Amino acid sequence: MSAARLPKVAGIDSPIPTPAHTASPSVEQQSHPGDPNAHPPAPDPVGQLTAAQDRLASWVTDLTTLHELTGRLAGTATLEDALRELLRAGGTLVGARRGLAAVSPADRLGPPTVVGLGLGPAELGTLETVPLPAAPEAVPAEEIHTDLRHEPGLDARHREVAARLGFAASYALRLSGESAGRLGSALWFYDEPAEPVERRRHLIGLYCRYATEHLARLLELDRSRATVATLREELLPARLPRVPGVRMAVRHRPAAGGGGDWYDALPLPEGALGLSVGGVSGSGISAVAAMGRLRASLRAYAVMEGEDPVAVLSDLELLLRLTEPARSATALFAYVEPASRKIVLAGAGHCPPLIVGGRRIEYVETSLSAPLGMLSCWEAPSVDFRALSGETLLLYTDGLLHRTGDPVDRAFARLHAAAASAPRTARDDPAQLVEHVLHTLLPDDRENPHPTEDVVLLAARFD
Repeated sequence: MSAARLPKVAGIDSPIPTPAHTASPSVEQQSHPGDPNAHPPAPDPVGQLTAAQDRLASWVTDLTTLHELTGRLAGTATLEDALRELLRAGGTLVGARRGLAAVSPADRLGPPTVVGLGLGPAELGTLETVPLPAAPEAVPAEEIHTDLRHEPGLDARHREVAARLGFAASYALRLSGESAGRLGSALWFYDEPAEPVERRRHLIGLYCRYATEHLARLLELDRSRATVATLREELLPARLPRVPGVRMAVRHRPAAGGGGDWYDALPLPEGALGLSVGGVSGSGISAVAAMGRLRASLRAYAVMEGEDPVAVLSDLELLLRLTEPARSATALFAYVEPASRKIVLAGAGHCPPLIVGGRRIEYVETSLSAPLGMLSCWEAPSVDFRALSGETLLLYTDGLLHRTGDPVDRAFARLHAAAASAPRTARDDPAQLVEHVLHTLLPDDRENPHPTEDVVLLAARFD
């Protein structure tokens, strides 16, 4: 009976040859060392199969580890978080507990970013004093120093820093990819002389190639956000004007992707003041650009006919419908006479302002109206009232309510309660008042790295 064929393993043809269909040689046929007729020993099928299964198990383990680590890396949303995850995963793969990752793109457009693992700011600063190759292109793809204390030819400053920080060995990889190009490098440090084995080096090389592409995407996203932020800052007032009888303060917390909310305070003829807040639909750089155009137009209309807020918003609605037919916008414009503390305002789909004082804390009732661009012709009646001495008018955008995560009616109640809880010192200072309201209403807002809503809060206090 012939011997059975060895099975294939996981769909891979087994490299183990099928044994010959012959009987084992007799004692007389067995070869002896030095015998010219000697034959090589018969292969051991069981041993070879075991070795193949061990190699396959090792590959499966490595692929599982790589899948888990890249999955965690893909979950990072900022460049610094991704670099920290890269250092943690790399430290696990090469057996190091400290590391350093630096991003310095080849196009020199920045931003340069340095992140450490198990290293404080002082240690990172010390490492920056180690001389690097004059040309970034000269940085090797892989660099291993197995014994920094005794390795010949090592730069004296390199050896000095290693001794000061307690590094005995290091392993470095250049972060580069086919589409991303050269982004920077990652470096891990050992407390004792050591180096990663060939298998670990191969695995971390695969991981870093994937990480480089992910870092390149996050870098491009950071640059886009920086462009949007710069554009937004240029389109909004750098400072609020000084108007006798009125003290003002504003806080703007932009959305991560760039939102279209604006604020403005504009001195008008005869000592009047125009206040406006609003926002256009959409997000990103196009929404920011549309916001800039709309705000600039509103300023022009306010100078020409600011005493009639309804006319100002009607003109703005016509402009939006003709030039931005795919967008809508909410807006609130107030014409203020500081001497008499008379306020005339109109709103288009916007939240009502809040008047805060010692005798009252209440919303100013404005007529319900659609946002600009939603109707073929917009017009709503204005509201006029007088503020008392010491009262503050709070104008805000709906992002302030949305970021609370509550239903609209509850968010309005929370905003009212936040203003009511302000101490007297805060009510006397508009800057302190807006800070108190934001901190009370959105206590954890600054910990949110990717807010989806703009927040504008403008306060005008009448002396």
